[in-house]
Amino acid sequence: MLKIKKINLTKKDISKKINLVSGLPVFYTNKIVDDLINILKVQIKQETTNIKNFASFKVINKKERIGRNPKSKKTYKINSMKSLKVVFSKRIVKQIKEL
Repeated sequence: MLKIKKINLTKKDISKKINLVSGLPVFYTNKIVDDLINILKVQIKQETTNIKNFASFKVINKKERIGRNPKSKKTYKINSMKSLKVVFSKRIVKQIKEL
């Protein structure tokens, strides 16, 4: 079986890529990425956020429910929680499929 290695993209990686494309100093690109992430956090918490031609972000509330450990068959309560729902645009999905 072919094992696919998981590659994590960090803020530092994004800053370096912006630096390579724009030629801005790494200090400024780090600041840009941090500010963008902070803006998205605040915006997503307030309402549904749509970044045109990229994705829509929405906070959803999951209700309390009963979970079960499949190994031991023991049941337990899963508390209600908030979760982030991301729906990518058709354009992004198409580009990913073409890779």
